[in-house]
Amino acid sequence: MSQLDGSRIFITGAAGGLGTPVARMLAEVGAHVTGIDRSECAACHSSIVTDLSDDAALAALAGRLESDCPDILVNVAGVMRFGLHENQPIEALALCYRVNLLVPAVLARAVAARMRARGSGQIVNVGSVLGAIPYPWFAAYSSSKAGLAALSQGLRRELLGSGVTVTHINPRAARTPFNNGDVNRFLALTGMKADEPEWVARRIVDAIVERRETVNIGSMERVYAALNALSPRLIDSGLAGQIRKAHAAFSHPLDKATQRSSRRRNP
Repeated sequence: MSQLDGSRIFITGAAGGLGTPVARMLAEVGAHVTGIDRSECAACHSSIVTDLSDDAALAALAGRLESDCPDILVNVAGVMRFGLHENQPIEALALCYRVNLLVPAVLARAVAARMRARGSGQIVNVGSVLGAIPYPWFAAYSSSKAGLAALSQGLRRELLGSGVTVTHINPRAARTPFNNGDVNRFLALTGMKADEPEWVARRIVDAIVERRETVNIGSMERVYAALNALSPRLIDSGLAGQIRKAHAAFSHPLDKATQRSSRRRNP
């Protein structure tokens, strides 16, 4: 019998390129999965169709989770922003920070007290390696994911000894529609690795099943993250060549072109 057999799991971003395989794999190991997204999730047993960018919808969702608390909450939904920070529209920045950080914080708040009271539960936040190694052209995205890492750590310490696990997972880039053409060009120019969604999803599900606390995907990324924490100037030097290439490839006009729309991830 699976450790998740019969567990009730709510997952945001369940209809997207990363959320869908995560939802499917959780269902395959016996969980009852409810997807939260702007459209129904075919891989889930049931769906809550909502818009996380809307205040009233988020409040209603938080109220539902507070009164009908799942065994596990998985925050996957997110928003990508790419381009020079000076070119980012204010409303796009607000959406990025909202979905990547405020939404997980609000939903974690909704379930934490109930999980603590019953002595069991798990809150899972899917971040990004760019939260540990902030990259140029991803300033808002990186900082929102860094905030999610801090949220996860703070919650873990608050819930220590309560029976509630807080799991924080940092994937590398995945090959999903989350990455537009300019992001894919940037990945190619800088040599950043992009993983297959199924491969990433399997590691997320394994972390949930094993109730792990922190998972950083990629051996070199773990090394760079540690170096960035200890000596960011070393990372500055290491990125200098990539930054020169990116400046040459992404001039101001092209950077502005990347801001035509906000890329919403429900991975």
